[in-house]
Amino acid sequence: MSHEEAYRGRRVLITGGLGFIGSNLARRLADLGAEVALVDSLIPEYGGNRANIAGIEDRVAVHVSDVRDADSLPALLRGHELVFNLAGQTSHVDSLHDPYTDLEINCRAQLSILETVRHENPEAKVVFASTRQLYGRPEYLPVDERHPLAPVDPNGVNKAAGEWYHLVYGRIYGLRCTVLRLTNTYGPRMRVKDDRQTFLGTWLRRAVEGEELLVFGDGTQRRDFTYVDDAVEAFLLAGARAEADGEVFNVGGEPPVSLAELAELLVELAGGGSWRLVPFPEERRSIDIGDYYADDSKLRGRLGWAPRVGLREGLERSLAFYREHGASYW
Repeated sequence: MSHEEAYRGRRVLITGGLGFIGSNLARRLADLGAEVALVDSLIPEYGGNRANIAGIEDRVAVHVSDVRDADSLPALLRGHELVFNLAGQTSHVDSLHDPYTDLEINCRAQLSILETVRHENPEAKVVFASTRQLYGRPEYLPVDERHPLAPVDPNGVNKAAGEWYHLVYGRIYGLRCTVLRLTNTYGPRMRVKDDRQTFLGTWLRRAVEGEELLVFGDGTQRRDFTYVDDAVEAFLLAGARAEADGEVFNVGGEPPVSLAELAELLVELAGGGSWRLVPFPEERRSIDIGDYYADDSKLRGRLGWAPRVGLREGLERSLAFYREHGASYW
């Protein structure tokens, strides 16, 4: 049985399910015949958007609930065979301004989810969305899973704790948990009205509107990017394959590009606009990690994952989506 066939008729829960990656995962699972339930707080700052499930509303069940509300979790988590745990606070700058909220969402709430799974649904498989931000400023490139963890902000610290709760609960209590460390994921349905999720969101909006893209620093920083469909495929493989249990995988993408090269390509594909270098805002300079790109050979070798959508094609698809649906995202 293929990993795609494994989802037919399966009961699946996605926390953060009205967000960017969660909603794209929900669409794919619904197409594969899964019974999909989504949990999302719909707090405006955190990316959930009902427009993200336009056209599949009758194929998914939506529960508006905050994962910080531990009392609501038992009813939500019972009966599901797989839990894709994508709920989280992703803004690094917000974590500097309000580290306690970041702690509650990315750490305490994750512990509550795992405690609930342990007591109410211990047979469920849990796939946790982690981040490359755990590595901090790379000591070597590309960064593999053995690279030291050295977060540069409260968000990275709290995400690291949330990740380790998943791994420890697997080792102590036998829960089947897998961790995916995501890099810069982009594509349709991402938050574009500000840069809380990633700078590329605001770049896409500005490109569609023919505005100038602002590149912090000297533009030489190299990054890798994952198109959202390829990220979804990584989640599906991790959820379906027993050999992923207890493991941590980097999710990478196409070869890295400099931010200046990325801006130039986006302006070209948009058919207008411009870009220029600007000094780093001091707040962002303090947490910038410089060059980063992942060694994702473990994911490719163990689970057979490989990106299918190159950067040019992914940006073209993203621009087309926001040209058509921008009113729901600006």
